[in-house]
Amino acid sequence: MKIAANFSQRIVVHSDSLEWIKSPMPGVDRRPLDRVGEEVARATTIVRYAPGSEFSPHVHTGGEEFIVLEGVFQDEHGSFPEGSYIRNPPQSQHQPSSLTGCVMLVKLWQFQPEDRTHVRLQTRFMGSVKHANFKGLSITPLYKDEIEEVSLLHFEPDAEMTIETQGGAELLMLEGSLSEQADTLVKHSWLRTPVNSEINAKAGKNGAKVWIKTGHLIDVENQITRVQNA
Repeated sequence: MKIAANFSQRIVVHSDSLEWIKSPMPGVDRRPLDRVGEEVARATTIVRYAPGSEFSPHVHTGGEEFIVLEGVFQDEHGSFPEGSYIRNPPQSQHQPSSLTGCVMLVKLWQFQPEDRTHVRLQTRFMGSVKHANFKGLSITPLYKDEIEEVSLLHFEPDAEMTIETQGGAELLMLEGSLSEQADTLVKHSWLRTPVNSEINAKAGKNGAKVWIKTGHLIDVENQITRVQNA
């Protein structure tokens, strides 16, 4: 299966407008944003757990990264409310569930194979610092390695940002709105920009809060190869 699999293209998806697709597990539905592969896939997906639903225990051979958008996600490692940012590295395992239901952005098979770093952050309790280059913008760093960087960006009303994305970028709108090229991004809109591109964003009158990941798309062909060889 291939969804938005041309990584040389800029893509915008207003994910709240997509229909939910049932997963193999009862009570767990998906809105795919990009995907290369079948059930084992390099994938970026909005996932919804119905109240009381659970997934069977499994190993994340290629790693799993997610941020909780609504509700509370649970596994044997704890309960993770809205705003939680989690990285379960390759070869980690868990049994996910949600007693009250939740919605998450989930990314699979997008780790370096040797990565063994667990990350469990509750971003609601994390501060931010003023961005060094842009007025009216602050940043909450979440993760960084030699390839990628993950952060929350907090835009004041009408704040502007222009960044070069040599390694590509993805962003998911958490609050507010942004204008980027001819698109208006609102809550749960998703933007992916290719390697050697640029993001020119301006916040709306209520500002914006954005999850952003940069650098990782230089490795996308290796990620796909690892899935195909799994």
